[in-house]
Amino acid sequence: MANYKKITKIVIPILIVLFLLAAFLFWPINTDGTLIKPDDKLAEGKAAFLAQKDTSASVKKPNIIILLADDLGKYDISLYGGKAAPTPQIDSLAASGVTFTDGYVSASICSPSRAGLLTGRYQERFGHEYQPGDRYPKNNLEYYAFKYLINTNNWRLNNKINYPNEASIATQGLPQSEITFADLAKKEGYNTAIIGKWHLGHNKGFFPLDRGFDYHYGFYQAFSLYTPEDDNPDIINHHHKDFTDKMIWGNGRVGIGQIRLDTTIIHDKAYLTETFADEAEAFIDKNKNKPFLLYVPFNAPHTPFQVRKKYYDRFPNVKDENKRVYYAMISALDDAIGRIRAKVKKEGLEENTLIIFASDNGGADYTFATTNAPLKGGKFSHFEGGINVPFALSWKGKIKPHTVYKTPVSSLDIFSTIASVTGSGLPKDRVYDGVDLIDVVNNNKEAHKDLYWRSGDAKAIRSGNWKLIISGKTHETWLYDLSKDKSETTDLASKNPEKVKELQTALQTWEKGLVKPLWPNLTYYEFDFGKQKYFVDL
Repeated sequence: MANYKKITKIVIPILIVLFLLAAFLFWPINTDGTLIKPDDKLAEGKAAFLAQKDTSASVKKPNIIILLADDLGKYDISLYGGKAAPTPQIDSLAASGVTFTDGYVSASICSPSRAGLLTGRYQERFGHEYQPGDRYPKNNLEYYAFKYLINTNNWRLNNKINYPNEASIATQGLPQSEITFADLAKKEGYNTAIIGKWHLGHNKGFFPLDRGFDYHYGFYQAFSLYTPEDDNPDIINHHHKDFTDKMIWGNGRVGIGQIRLDTTIIHDKAYLTETFADEAEAFIDKNKNKPFLLYVPFNAPHTPFQVRKKYYDRFPNVKDENKRVYYAMISALDDAIGRIRAKVKKEGLEENTLIIFASDNGGADYTFATTNAPLKGGKFSHFEGGINVPFALSWKGKIKPHTVYKTPVSSLDIFSTIASVTGSGLPKDRVYDGVDLIDVVNNNKEAHKDLYWRSGDAKAIRSGNWKLIISGKTHETWLYDLSKDKSETTDLASKNPEKVKELQTALQTWEKGLVKPLWPNLTYYEFDFGKQKYFVDL
């Protein structure tokens, strides 16, 4: 009996502690069920504007093709002097028109960058500031395991908050009150298509077919496998150690990563970069006698690193397997772009087709396949390596070949250019931030005096040759003169306090026209530049 009492005195407290620990760990995290609703006033303006259909049949409308790379570093391609991955097709496209030496995107990460690209407006104006969240922690165990037990490399978990529930998550995506460049073209009688990665919402009301596109071939997610075959001798697969790579390989072609033709799931094992070129050629062939807008957001060279052996074999002297696969993926992308341009030429459409090429953000240096050198930083950052991207435009007979435009332009300009060349005009009920690139290039105008970036507390402004960057968590500021220091190595903030104050004031003025993010960000990313730490919300 005495032993029983002793055991009871020991066991019961242990059980109580274990019970309380289990209760704490599995206790559900508070959720926010707020549904994201369109701006009613802007939604009304959108409906009224798009109802103004073009009825003229006399004016021949130009075709428009937008080719978007994913995580392609500017100096990874030969267009800007890169030696690693020759890109003769991209080089040729640029040589036939204009190369932008300072092409910028409005965000340094996939979804917000695409939101700005498709709307011509700083995405912070309508709350698409962060990546949409497919999933948030459901209980304390998930939260603290992610925070302390899983090696997330430079990804850091933000403090715990009330996370969106499933119903709220379903309303995340490009706000329905926003007008896309596909909406513009459709209003003017164009046939429209998106072939590739969407990443702007994956629920009813946010699908590509809901946003001005007549045809979609591709996937909704941030990523998909280039081919589902793991044991295919024709495919070289390279895995990375970071936790995002494991997630991508595990979730590649399931759910919103599945390949779809409109709404039908396609079980195709062909190499995706080549399939996107196939689909683009077929769309051009089907629509060659009527005006079309074709948006091809390739997922190359975004992870996962997969490539066909024939591209891999082009780089026998590259000993680093990681870099060899990356360069080969860029080579496959270049071939695909060449095929699309060749189809335009074959059908005699060159003089009536505007072609634009860009990347959605800088190279993902966390893969260690690229560094973005001589630019600083990479994807996620507001340093030049994250936002200064390859950018070119071609239109035979409208843009003089071998043109080089040396002052800053933005991916926001693509929308305004499409509005101009299609004759759609712009609605007056919202602010637009782009310019007509055809007009700017041909008349040698300055496109932008100032360009802005914001991701939570991480902000930046380029004004003339001056660039101010503010770190997200520490609020440190760095000032650079890009005319002398494109690599952003010499901080001039302490020597130019008045310039810092001037640019901070300009940022604050710009922010008055923005709204709060529509959904929270789960993580932030930490860049370590030695003595300099830089944090940016994702």
